Amino acid sequence: MGILEAHNVRVTGSGKKIIVLAHGFGTDQSVWKHLIPHLVEDHIVILFDNLGAGATNPEYFDFERYSTLQGYAYDLLAILEELQVTSCIFVGHSVSGAIGIIASIVHPDLFSKLVLISTSPRYLNDEDYNGGFEQKDLDQLYGAMTSNYKAWCDGFAPMLVGGDLDSEAVREFSRTLFNVRPDIALSVVQTIFRSDLRHVLGLVTVPCHIVQSGKDLAVPIAVSDYLHHHLGGKSVVEITEWEGHLPQLSSPDIVIPVLLRHIRCDAIV
Repeated sequence: MGILEAHNVRVTGSGKKIIVLAHGFGTDQSVWKHLIPHLVEDHIVILFDNLGAGATNPEYFDFERYSTLQGYAYDLLAILEELQVTSCIFVGHSVSGAIGIIASIVHPDLFSKLVLISTSPRYLNDEDYNGGFEQKDLDQLYGAMTSNYKAWCDGFAPMLVGGDLDSEAVREFSRTLFNVRPDIALSVVQTIFRSDLRHVLGLVTVPCHIVQSGKDLAVPIAVSDYLHHHLGGKSVVEITEWEGHLPQLSSPDIVIPVLLRHIRCDAIV
């Protein structure tokens, strides 16, 4: 199967500018359902699923290839090449923000801008760095995923989304999270939490718009400030009033105007 079919690539809309929407762990391209209608009238929008997401064929997931984020970055570049994209605005949520950072270092000419939502270069705390997690926290998470994946999903989804435990956003994230095969989910989570992009941030030359929730279980506010001060190119950071790690799903009415402003505005101070 070709790369476009394997990643469930969908191209919609019309316009001169191309926007690529990339989802985070435990979701798929449906996480952008509230944003897409606001883009398609004046942009070409490219959507895809990372391999391993529930909507993809699990047999295509290569555990060795996706043991680092580079594997996902090269998938992204291959999709853009197949679609003959020469320039795009990349909007990446969570780990896909990090994937976009890597891809932009390899081929900066393909990206006019990165919009990074709830993105972290490293999740583990380190000396003089607050990533949000200690190793013992991650070991407990891995153990919970291994012992009872369904129970872990039921508990993890509301914590990550935030807000009402019985909200539509929690139910939607629970659905897409549970659709990921458990062994793949564990592998992806371990890859994410092992990743450390701090040493390459200075190589990023593409302008970056960093959008961060005021309260995010996975990404402390200090991380967005770290990104802002260590990226090699120009960047702007906005700390928002919403809560949760998936604001485009949980608070679309508040989030969409902010995202549209960052997508459409090229001015970075």
